[in-house]
Amino acid sequence: MPKVLISDKISKSAIEIFKNNNIDVDYKPGISEEELIKIINDYDALAIRSATKVTESVIMKATKLKVIGRAGIGTDNIDKRAATKKGIIVMNTPFGNAVTTAEHAIAMMMSLVRMIPLANQSTQLGKWEKSAFNGVEVTNKILGLIGCGNIGSIVASRAIGLKMKVIAFDPFLKEEKAKELGVKKVDLDHLLKTSDIISLHTPLTEDTKNIISADAINKMKKGSRLINCARGGLVDEHACKAALLNNHLAGAAFDVFVEEPAINNVLFQAPNFIATPHLGASTKEAQENVALQIAEQISNYLNDGAVANALNYPSLTSEEAPLLKPYIKLSYLLGTFLGQVTSENIKNIRLEMEGKAATLKDEPIIANLLTGILEPNFNNINSVNSREIATSKGLDFSTIKHKRRCDYETLLTASIKHEKGIRKITGTLIGGYMPRIVSIQGIPIESNFPSTALYLRNYDKPGFIGDLGQLLGEKKINIASFHLGRREKSGEAIALVEIDEIIKENILDEIKKLPQVVRANIIYFT
Repeated sequence: MPKVLISDKISKSAIEIFKNNNIDVDYKPGISEEELIKIINDYDALAIRSATKVTESVIMKATKLKVIGRAGIGTDNIDKRAATKKGIIVMNTPFGNAVTTAEHAIAMMMSLVRMIPLANQSTQLGKWEKSAFNGVEVTNKILGLIGCGNIGSIVASRAIGLKMKVIAFDPFLKEEKAKELGVKKVDLDHLLKTSDIISLHTPLTEDTKNIISADAINKMKKGSRLINCARGGLVDEHACKAALLNNHLAGAAFDVFVEEPAINNVLFQAPNFIATPHLGASTKEAQENVALQIAEQISNYLNDGAVANALNYPSLTSEEAPLLKPYIKLSYLLGTFLGQVTSENIKNIRLEMEGKAATLKDEPIIANLLTGILEPNFNNINSVNSREIATSKGLDFSTIKHKRRCDYETLLTASIKHEKGIRKITGTLIGGYMPRIVSIQGIPIESNFPSTALYLRNYDKPGFIGDLGQLLGEKKINIASFHLGRREKSGEAIALVEIDEIIKENILDEIKKLPQVVRANIIYFT
């Protein structure tokens, strides 16, 4: 039975979901990194919020871990590169708290333009300073959104409802979607120079770190306001404080900081600055939503292989996962063959899909093909990291889906182009689930994938089978099955011979010396 560790405080409803899906649960919120390292190898899944830091040290000890689920959006607390390298899927819940976070940004904006926190503090101190808190309306003001995805688009909708004009900088926002949202897509410089209020809604990456730098703040309109309810590190906090002190910025409101918990921060006590302790997702509804969602996602993955909202693997629905499972196995076996018979430098890899296969999602299939091909040369390669490894080594890989008629109900053809030519193998599924080879190098041959096999390319000449059988018999090596194919009579031929014993290198050398043999390889299929 799979086992999951919940290491942060999340709704107890999540525990019930795991139990209802026949998954054991340990609930240990507040566990230290040292304790986590000691026990993580007992678990198949880890469910967290923002408190747990899933470092490389934790991941290296996670011998069984298959998936890390973040109940929320941000995954800065997970070493995703280390997880990917280890073959661990990282998933989050990007929709569960989107409304709550968007509403918090709007609340921060309204508090900022009407100076509500300062007015509240002054009034409760017995002062009555009406003239000291002269705010501005948001009606007809320009709101600039840096990032217009799940959360940013909701902020846009709410702002448009307040009669604001909304512009957005987002490289991934299509013009059609911007028009649908009622948002004008602009470049960053335009947004900085024209916005009355800027609100950040983008993840923290190498490209977005300090996207609001000192230079960016200098480009902003004098008297504009800045809101960050996204990620600490998007804004240069020292530059922001300087702009508040010299009145270039009329105010700023942050829910997130470079270092959290933000006990002491350079922005604290700056004029017209509002701070909240990372409350963007802190509503009863959001906490319940993300807990239930991550519990469902982890359960579906552990039980059915379904992948939702993964950051390092293609998504698969519960309906798609069982359909793809036999194709994933077949592609891995095809890749295993190519990987073991290829010693030349590989230039590119291609997967062709025909028949029923052409209607399926190809990303998981080619990921497993790459795993099989590259396994002989790379330790710890897996379907999660295979594409990244192939790309890092400069290998091109692609998928072609053919709509043409084929002789089989479904076909996968894997091929590699190397420095001396092309090598390829084609397979199908018998009964929709049993992998079977149907051709190698374009030569028809029918065979299963035996655990140990002798792969031979030879000339179609009399005496070949007898010579090979005699040699193997003398070496006490039993032939379990013998599969033959040829391109034409007396021409190029291939054989895939299933054997019961391991063939040592010296015996393989003797086989290679047989007069009809062009090449010989030992192949292992698992």
